[in-house]
Amino acid sequence: MAPPSTKSQVLRSFDVADFPALKGLEEEWRFTPIKRLGELVTATALTGTAPGYAPGDLPAGVSLTQVDAGKVESVLTPFDRISALAYGSAASVTLIDIAAETVAAEPVVIKVVGQGSAAAAARTYVKVGNFAKVTVVLEQVGQATLADNIEVVLGDSAQLTFVTLAEWDDTTVQAQHIKFKVGRDARVDHVQVTLGGSVVRQFASVEYAGRGGQAELWGLYFADAGQHIEHRQLVDHSVPDCRSYVGYRGALQGQSAHTVWVGDVHIRASATGTETYEINRNLLLTDGARADSVPNLEIETGEVVSAGHASATGRFDDEQLFYLMARGIPEGEARKLVVRGFFAELINKIPVEELRERLGDAIEARLAKAGS
Repeated sequence: MAPPSTKSQVLRSFDVADFPALKGLEEEWRFTPIKRLGELVTATALTGTAPGYAPGDLPAGVSLTQVDAGKVESVLTPFDRISALAYGSAASVTLIDIAAETVAAEPVVIKVVGQGSAAAAARTYVKVGNFAKVTVVLEQVGQATLADNIEVVLGDSAQLTFVTLAEWDDTTVQAQHIKFKVGRDARVDHVQVTLGGSVVRQFASVEYAGRGGQAELWGLYFADAGQHIEHRQLVDHSVPDCRSYVGYRGALQGQSAHTVWVGDVHIRASATGTETYEINRNLLLTDGARADSVPNLEIETGEVVSAGHASATGRFDDEQLFYLMARGIPEGEARKLVVRGFFAELINKIPVEELRERLGDAIEARLAKAGS
């Protein structure tokens, strides 16, 4: 069988049997340490206990319920084997429902707690009604071997800031797909923070359901020795006059620390008036770390406002360190300031002060550990 020539031709199916066994040689998996995914690659069904969901105080107009999987219409048709496996193995769906015209003054914070190393599946569905405006934070903690799908549907003129934080235990393995369906004149800002876990592979895709939709995808990740952190995006512009921006930044330190970023933007012939840009930056803090960065643009129409991409990977700026150290700042503190500055723009995208401070402290703790 010939490989697909465009992203739109990739196989999509809910049946895991439709996908061939993964060998790690496939283009979509060539960076991923397949063997470390364990049962997520070899199993035909996942029977472990799904993560628990612990919401804080929910504001008026916001509810969280567990519903039968058959009662929630999917907006995500899996286009890889693990996503299909997760879909078929999840018996129930965690439904986060934001009623139309809800305006929540405080963020909705939900803790997702892993239930152990047995391979499990999960499905989360976030429904944002027309004209609603809300911030939702999913904090992922604990130990897990997890394949999960998150589906996010925005009604017309809705506004959502969606923060996903992966602070898993060191042994956790996760393969996740997040799908956004953006309504007419709606806007989603996704902030994806990945710090914990042994192998974490997160895929985010965007589909537009009406003109004027906007999607901004922001990512922050920090890989330590032996960690594999992989982020992929597919922004599918099939509707006129929509906008997207993708900006991911990562830092790496320690032997065999490995990060992967692959950004795909597809502008179809019908998507006139599109405005899009994607950028990835990586900061290598030590020898032995590796960052792979692959931006891709697929454009089928010349009638776009703008379209571009960029990628950069490098080490500390010696001039910045010299400038700070020349003013009496010790080298260790100077390195912390440089990394803080590197991540500052993304941390400030998180509209929760306590979480911003916690992430800053976590990044400094990692830098201190490397210097000890």
